[in-house]
Order: sequence, then structure tokens, then C-alpha cells
Amino acid sequence: MSKIKLIAFLAFILVWNFDSFAQQKQKVTLEDVFKNNTFSQKSVQGINWMKDGQFYSSLIRTPSGSKLVKINVATGEETGILIDGEALGVNFSSYAFNADETKALIASEVERIYRRSSKAVYHVVDLTTGKAQKLLDGEKIMYATLSPGNDKVAFVKENNLFIIELNTEKVIQITTDGKGNHVLNGAADWVYEEEFSMAKAFDWSPDGQKIAFIRFDESEVPEFNMQLWGKLYPQDYRFKYPKAGEANAKTSIHIYDLESKKTVKADTGTDTDIYLPRIYWTGEANTLAFLRVNRLQNQIDLLYTDARSGQSKVILEEKSETYVDLNYNDDLRFLGENKGFIRTSEQDGFKHIYHHDNTGKLIRQITSGKWEVTNLVGIDEKGKKIYYISTESSPLERNLFVINMDGKNKKILTPEKGTFSVNMSRDFKYYIANYTNSDTPLKVTLNESSGKLVKVLEDNQELKSKLSNFALSGREFFAFNTVEGTSLNGYMIKPSDFDPNKKYPVLMYVYGGPGSQNVTNAWGGARDFWHHHLAAEGYIVVCVDNRGTGARGRDFKHVTYANLGKLETEDQIAGAKYLGTLGYVDASRIGIWGWSYGGYMSSLALMKGNDVFKAAIAVAPVTTWRYYDTIYTERYLQTPQQNAAGYDDNSPITHVDKLKGNLLLIHGTGDDNVHYQNAVDLVDALIKADKQFETMYYPNRNHGISGGNTSWHLYSLMTDFIKRKL
Repeated sequence: MSKIKLIAFLAFILVWNFDSFAQQKQKVTLEDVFKNNTFSQKSVQGINWMKDGQFYSSLIRTPSGSKLVKINVATGEETGILIDGEALGVNFSSYAFNADETKALIASEVERIYRRSSKAVYHVVDLTTGKAQKLLDGEKIMYATLSPGNDKVAFVKENNLFIIELNTEKVIQITTDGKGNHVLNGAADWVYEEEFSMAKAFDWSPDGQKIAFIRFDESEVPEFNMQLWGKLYPQDYRFKYPKAGEANAKTSIHIYDLESKKTVKADTGTDTDIYLPRIYWTGEANTLAFLRVNRLQNQIDLLYTDARSGQSKVILEEKSETYVDLNYNDDLRFLGENKGFIRTSEQDGFKHIYHHDNTGKLIRQITSGKWEVTNLVGIDEKGKKIYYISTESSPLERNLFVINMDGKNKKILTPEKGTFSVNMSRDFKYYIANYTNSDTPLKVTLNESSGKLVKVLEDNQELKSKLSNFALSGREFFAFNTVEGTSLNGYMIKPSDFDPNKKYPVLMYVYGGPGSQNVTNAWGGARDFWHHHLAAEGYIVVCVDNRGTGARGRDFKHVTYANLGKLETEDQIAGAKYLGTLGYVDASRIGIWGWSYGGYMSSLALMKGNDVFKAAIAVAPVTTWRYYDTIYTERYLQTPQQNAAGYDDNSPITHVDKLKGNLLLIHGTGDDNVHYQNAVDLVDALIKADKQFETMYYPNRNHGISGGNTSWHLYSLMTDFIKRKL
């Protein structure tokens, strides 16, 4: 080889090596996910549409304080500061306007209690003068709410309901019998908060002359006791928690008249073992509506009550042979001018929109088809249109549609494949869309109601640039048929350098509870990027939505009724067997992990599928439904007294003798939701069965097992277990 050719060849090698090095991408590390927050998204926080439709407000929080700014819809530009928290000396985290937007209620120093409940310091801000009035000298209160007349604030303190007159600062106490672990007025108890997604349990009448509230008498509800560690003598924390089959709080609805200072009790029927989870003012000052649900939750009644007398009448009832899921059909909206109400229901097999007149008579079913309406976005009564999110394009997608109230002229407004959530303006001229898909982080846009883009508010371009530096492979969606012929949806994340000629271990991720859905075309969070880290370490991560999950109709979801765990576990085992037939999967190294219901599923799958799964991680699992709360458990299983087999036949505790693989059991000792008791009893059963396993408890951590260094420690622990056992 000549000298010139040799120099040219060496130069080519150097350039080729440099290009190869430049093209190498980083692996996702645990530090990226849980220490550096490399993949955190930006969003647009605290958006509220203003009354004239030409502006919306947005809460901006910085290390130096918080401020509420006003945004021009037409230009997308900031036009002024509505509340300057730094100038007021108040670092507020939430706000609410009154009806005419002359005042705002802001909350600071928020102290979280359970999932949805909290107490805080509240200020009323006069938006014309900028001055702030601190309520009760800064004493922390709950659910402060301005009256329609702007001159009063209702709130809950120490389980009683109060009103404060803003001009005089006079405090009026509406109830006096509130007492911790006995009676709550205007605030939901633990189980309502957790399972009916409610915390505040009072509401002003439209004319501001009355307040309706729910009273919870939990005197007969058994107490649960958790020990809080960290002191010389651990502290007992006791709270009312009705486990399946035990006594619930006795609830009642009351209406306080500000002028007469008298309280009327609503007639809710003779049965006291019921749920009263929703109250609504219908638009008429003296008509209160409420929902009544029987203990087994297979019947929901809508009743109207005369606020002056408390007399009630049933307007509508819905029954089911299985259950009527309130949370899934929680879209009741009353129309103006006595034009009835709009609601959603699964009564035809899929969740759809219905229009009833004021007497409850059905006017028409507005949407129909073998797909689900997942969210009722808004009702434009003037334009006679309804905006909603649905799965019509695919169970994996969520798109915005508009339809006339007569059920005609349906149109998709967001045809892009992916997942949308929408915040519509009060005049229905604009909406703010939050959009993601499995390959695209959050994009927030301002749009005209026709779907036309006005402005991109956030596109996470900085995150996209970071992502381009990492070796990532997207979710691959797939479907397969079980032995029974049921088609199940799934996705997998492969290593970025995937070689179909190699054999890879698989980790399945499961939740699987009734109505849930993990297999969607949406961006993931930290947990998803942990899966990408595992893929970078040579694992394939797979998720399968079993029977009982959502977005595929009532029958697919309700098939697990009265026998939780059986069909769901069979489907996860079938999924693992299907994966084992793929040429690139090592069928001898398939694991499964999950959290909460998913922890229940993963531990049960390892035991019942001991010839399929090699390892499982169960985080905060339910190990027997006898230990879980009334509302959730009895909805799907009836009571233990009625259906003992449904509780015991598919409890992991029942199947400990089948354990052959590797189990890692994790729980927080401060879990107020799925109690640590679940882990203790499973451990005891495993010891009795002479089964070896691994376990970790996190002192005082709740169901989310987070805070400080906790997430890093938890996921490091699970990663190490997977590497050792798979």
C-alpha cells in the first residue's frame, strides 16, 4: 500500500470512528429517572377561563413566589398580573374566582391529609384593589368557598361547617356536633374520599341563601390503627376505615337557610345502609338534587328535594345485575330554563350520553356505538352542541368530538392519534388541549372550537432535544387471542439494540383492576422511563390489559364481577405463554410486577402461574379483599357474608403453597389505603408454608411510597432484584 493510500485509509478510519462515537446514544440510567428528573415534562398550570371568553388565567409558580396572570386568547400573550403573590407575601398554590371575577380565594401552606383532602391558609383577594384579607387570622381550614354574593365564605373546621362574613369577619357556626372519628359535617369521610372521588361535601345554592351539606356519622365504623415510627414510643394514628362487610358511616343531607338560620333534613328514604355521594343545585333556588346508591351499588337513584321542606321524590333510577359504577358515570349536568339534564350511562353496554327532561323522562340517547364516551367536556346550550372525549377511533386513543344535542352532525376535532384532554372556554369559542402519544411528550395548545390552532403554549421542545440523545425504543402495540378466544391488547418496549436472533428475558407490568387501562397511546411518566432503563439493560418490558379493564364496554369490564382475580390472572398467564412462543423471548425468564391491585395480580400470577413466571414484585398489594374498604370491594364482590368464596378463592394467601419462583414483597407501614396488614398476613402465610421470599417495608410511607430518597431507593431495590432473579 502506498504512503498516500495508507494516510487516506487511516483518515477514513478516524472519521468513521468519530462518526460512530458521535452517533452512540446514552442509556437511560436510574439516576436520570429518579435523581436528575431528566425526563420531567413542562406543562401550563392552573388554567381557568375567564367570564368574557377573551381571556384565561394561568398560575405561574417560581422559587421566589407565585403569580396569577391574565392571557389574551386571540394573541396568547400575557396582558397583566391579576394576583402578585410575592407582593402580597403569599406563596399560593391554588385559586378560585367568584362568579363576577371581582374577587379570588387563594390557598397557601397547604397541608395534605389523604388523597384529595387538605387544609390550608386562605386569603380573599379583591381583584380591583389588589388587597388580600386573611381568613381566621391564618388558621388552617378546609374547602373554603366564596358565596355567589361574594360577601361570605363557607368552610369546614374541626369537622363542623362555618360561614364567615367578609365585611364584618363575623363567624357563623352552622353545625356543632362535629367530632373527630365520630361526626363530620361538610367534609367526606375516608372511604367516600377515596372511592367516590370527593372531599368537599357542601355547596352554596345559586342565590347564596342556602348551603346544602352531607353529614357523616361514623360512630359505628370500626377504627383502624397505624403506628407512626420515629419516636422513642411509636405514635398511634387511628381513623375510621370500613372494611368489606363492616359498618359504614350513616349519611344524611341537610340544607341550612341563612335567613331563618334553620336547617332542614332531606328525606333520603327509610334504608340507612346506603350511600349519598353527590348533591347538586338544579338551578332553581329551592330544588336540590342528590344521588342515592344502595349498599351493593347495583342501583343508583336521582332524587329532587324541596329545600324548604326536605320532601323528596325519585326522578330517575338505574339498575344492573352487576353494579352501576358512579365514578364511571359521573357526568350529570343540569340545563338552564328547565330543559332537563344531561348524563352518561353504560346502560346499553357502552358509556354514552343521554338527555332527560326535568321529570326524568328520556328525551333521547345522544351518542351510541361500540365505543365509550370517557369525558363530557362541555354543553353549549346556546349552540345546542355537546363536546366530549371518546374512544371511537380506538380503545387506545382519546379524541375530542362535537355533536348536536339532537344526536346529529358528529365531528372529530382532534384527529391526531394519541390521547387528548381538553379545557373548554365558558363561551365554547376556544379550548386548551393537552396532547400526548407514546412517542410525544405533552403538547399544550390553544384552539378555536372548530379545532383550528391558535397558539402552541408548550411543546416540551427542551425535553424532546434531551430524548434525542438517549437510546430509546418506542412502545410497540400488539394484540393476541387467549385460549378462550378473547382478544387482549398489549404493548412492549424492546432494547434499542434489539436483535431478533437473541433470547431476551421479559418483565410484565400489570395493574388490571376493574375499569383501569394501561395500554394506551399516551406518554408515560417516571415508571415508564424505569421500564426504558430495564430495556437498556437487556430486558423486554410488556404490559397486557386483561379482562375487567376499561374502554372496551360493560361486558368486557363486568365479566370479573363477584370473582376478582380469577380471569385477570388467567389472562396475564396467557399473555406470558403467548410471549414465550415468540422466537426472541426466553420463556424460562418471564417476570411480572405491579402496584396496589397490580401487586395483588403479580403475587397471584406467580403462585397460580408457577410454571410460567420465574419472579414477581408485589408493591403495596391487596392480599385479601377482606381487608379492603366497603365501597370499592363490595361494588365488585358483594359483601364477604354474601360471597365468601369470591373473597377467598383468589386471595394470594390461599395459594402460598404454590409458590416456586422468586417473590419480592414491598409495602409502606403508613399506607392508609391498602394497609400494611395485607403484607403482614401474606408473610405469615408464606412462613407457615415454608416458602422463602424477599421483602422490604418503608417506615411511615403511604400507598405511594415516596418522599425524599424513597423512590430512588425503591426502584434501585427492584432493579437489583430483577437483575438477580431474571
